[in-house]
Amino acid sequence: MAKGKAKDLKAGDAVEWESSGGHSTGKVVKKIIRETKLKGHVAKASPDEPQFKVKSETGGEAIHRPEALKKV
Repeated sequence: MAKGKAKDLKAGDAVEWESSGGHSTGKVVKKIIRETKLKGHVAKASPDEPQFKVKSETGGEAIHRPEALKKV
């Protein structure tokens, strides 16, 4: 799946992304469709502009826009 087409992601999908710590891999936890706060960051998601909560293989959680994620 190419970047930008990730709006079709669902819970359990394996994904990869680039972060401040480098390349990460993990799984989608859930699709976010409303403003959500995680670790002091507010994700301004909506049904038309969803974001995704992901959990890395090291156990960290984050929320990313679909264009930042690549299905693997």
